[in-house]
Amino acid sequence: MLRRKLQRSEVVSYFEKLPPCTVVLEACGAAHFWARTLIGLGHDAKLIAPEAVRPFVKKHKKNDPADAEGLVTAGNHKGTKFVPVKDTEQRGILSIHTARALLVKQQTMLSNSVRGLAAEFGHTAAKGTEKLAELVSEIEADELMPARTRQAIVGLYDQFRALDEGHYGWRRLAGKSPRERRRRQALRRPDGAPWVPPHVEPAPDGVRSMQPRG
Repeated sequence: MLRRKLQRSEVVSYFEKLPPCTVVLEACGAAHFWARTLIGLGHDAKLIAPEAVRPFVKKHKKNDPADAEGLVTAGNHKGTKFVPVKDTEQRGILSIHTARALLVKQQTMLSNSVRGLAAEFGHTAAKGTEKLAELVSEIEADELMPARTRQAIVGLYDQFRALDEGHYGWRRLAGKSPRERRRRQALRRPDGAPWVPPHVEPAPDGVRSMQPRG
């Protein structure tokens, strides 16, 4: 077994000089990029999920050499399941869903903040984006509420609306708009599988579809 520590800038030049071999990587964020790079250099790159590597890492030795040794052991184990290497198109689809999930999370946080501040002054509303708008209208009309509090709530709601307006574009980009969902239900393939537009791909495995909470 060859033991050598490489800097990021040395990886490509090092593997260019090696004869074709099998390289095992832990399936992290940049692993698919390096796997594609190594495959392009003529090597056989394989990815292993972190939870599949953990049993092979020696106890009380959490460092890079121990992780590398655990990867080698896991890669040689007959029962190890490898993660398919995603191409650039697949990673591009994943980036859309990841970015959209972040925006949905931010929008939910803003909605909760508006409701929380409003509740401190006796204003509440049912769930839903429309109800949130009604709540803010009540707050704007409440002259007994401190002006700074009204400004804070309205400012948060303005951010919520900006994300909500942009979120429709993300839903269309990710194929999650209500119109697209109705079209998918109406246009099902003969084999029963859901219809997917040619310009939209479903979220990759492990990525949950999220909807904003008003």
